[in-house]
Amino acid sequence: MTIGNRVYLKRSLPDPALVKRFSKLPTADVADCMSRTSALSPEIKLQSSPENYMCGVALTVKARAGDNLMIHQAMQMAQEGDVIIVSNEGDRSRAMTGEMLYRYMAEFKKVAGIVIDGPVRDLNVLSQGKCPLYATGSTPVASYKEGPGEVNVPISIGGVAVMPGDIVLGDLDGVVIVPKKDAAAIIDKAEAITANDPMKVKKAAEGNIDHSWLAGSMAAKKVEFINDEYSL
Repeated sequence: MTIGNRVYLKRSLPDPALVKRFSKLPTADVADCMSRTSALSPEIKLQSSPENYMCGVALTVKARAGDNLMIHQAMQMAQEGDVIIVSNEGDRSRAMTGEMLYRYMAEFKKVAGIVIDGPVRDLNVLSQGKCPLYATGSTPVASYKEGPGEVNVPISIGGVAVMPGDIVLGDLDGVVIVPKKDAAAIIDKAEAITANDPMKVKKAAEGNIDHSWLAGSMAAKKVEFINDEYSL
């Protein structure tokens, strides 16, 4: 087995009904159910049209910096509803995809989304695309196609570990990873938070935010209140 240069053809997938339930939830509510530790770095931003939100199953790609060979392999393997999610060793010098690859993944393969820890190019076209695309920015410089790399292995992207088959959510706030083994334990709580959001927003607009906890928290942290203005 050639470690660092492998393609796994199988992965464990979550229940499709569970994925569908997550597709109706905002990333913020889901992140709140995971101790606020599950979101990718805000450096990875939505580059496509905000018309559609993203929810699908992770098809992971571990790429060598600035090299998209394994993205091409993942494209061939992708199924409808997959999110192709790519680590890139933090490289920002080369575009990992452009219009041709995007159209193949979005229009022919009908993936649920694409997440890349690196730049893209042809942004004049990609920015209008309806398939969610998250990346760090754009550059006209193309990537290499030499490898090595891996497909369907654990990756680290945006400060978060991703396993093949994890649920990947995205909206205008960013991208959240739901580990497939934790998804069933999270969904009910996340749905309850989302259902309660309209009432909380209405109360906030009316000035009715519950701050009953604030005084106790400030006292516990020994915050000093000074009845004076700050001066040098």
